[in-house]
Amino acid sequence: MSKQKILTIVGARPQFIKCAALSKEIRKYFTEIIVHTGQHYDHNLSDDFFKELDIPEPDYNLNANNDNSISQIADIMVKLNVIVKAEKPDCIVVFGDTNSTAAAAIVAAKNNIKLAHIEAGMREFDKSIPEETNKLITDILADYYFCATPTAIQWLKDMGITNNVYHTGDIMIDLIERFRANIESNTTILKRFEIHQQQYIFATCHRAANTENKQHLEEILQALTAIDMPIILPLHPRTKKAIEQFNLSHYLEFENIHICEPLGYMDTQALIMYAKMVITDSGGVTKECYYHKVPGILTDKQTEWVETVQEGWNIQAGPNAKKILEAYKNFKLPLTQNNVLGKGDAASKTAIKLNELLSEILKENSFN
Repeated sequence: MSKQKILTIVGARPQFIKCAALSKEIRKYFTEIIVHTGQHYDHNLSDDFFKELDIPEPDYNLNANNDNSISQIADIMVKLNVIVKAEKPDCIVVFGDTNSTAAAAIVAAKNNIKLAHIEAGMREFDKSIPEETNKLITDILADYYFCATPTAIQWLKDMGITNNVYHTGDIMIDLIERFRANIESNTTILKRFEIHQQQYIFATCHRAANTENKQHLEEILQALTAIDMPIILPLHPRTKKAIEQFNLSHYLEFENIHICEPLGYMDTQALIMYAKMVITDSGGVTKECYYHKVPGILTDKQTEWVETVQEGWNIQAGPNAKKILEAYKNFKLPLTQNNVLGKGDAASKTAIKLNELLSEILKENSFN
């Protein structure tokens, strides 16, 4: 009997990481078809990640329209629908909260195909945030919910969603554990920037709420330039474009700011692991610095990863230069960590449960 078929949808850097963790496990039970929507297409954010993390080459690349969110979601839906009709998958797997995720959720529902949401249940409770509407759309339409934290399960329960909800831990942690030896031994990236362990800050900024708002972006850049140690700042294409549009390029000329192109996974993890502190608006980096036990300052106004803040490993400063600098100067490292994101076996748990669920459906259909 042929294996059941899974259609896995990716389109942005965090999804490549999650796919790298899950794909190996998925293929133990299923035939997997990978669709790359092209949502965030940049060579350093896309092709290199597939090679570095040993992700199977995508079976399809949609080259999605990038004019705006509405056009992009519509373009992905139309192109993905053609693939779904041709491939006839038993289940579609989506990750997180991107436009690719929401578009795939709608296509799955319209074609009556089971939808599995990895990192389900996360909430920011602000519909002006594009990712929040994507989360809501996906969780309303999903059939199977794989949750990273107990808080996510509670938030789903608050929505009345309690069936097929599973606490697996965070799937991004799996990859850290798989490549831990490579990450720990990667000192080449420190030499490249002429920095030393615990003597620099790793920073990222890419959220639309910060890059599409001049005041927010300038507040963050002001804070970075005021910090008295080297800042390693890989520039996301969106951020680079925003800095140019808002005439803020002079902030990048400060001696302590080290600008670079987007980095590969191993380099990024090594820079996080060996940093004195992380300043970020990225949900993925928020989790990664927590797991590496590196203090983080969050420049987003809210976070889904509330446990990392409650435990004191992350401080929420928002896009406010004064609060960022206060957090930097007064940060007190927590004495303990509850390891709320799991221990690196989320992918295995997810694949095993998905196999159970879809096998049960197959049995039911064979009796009908």
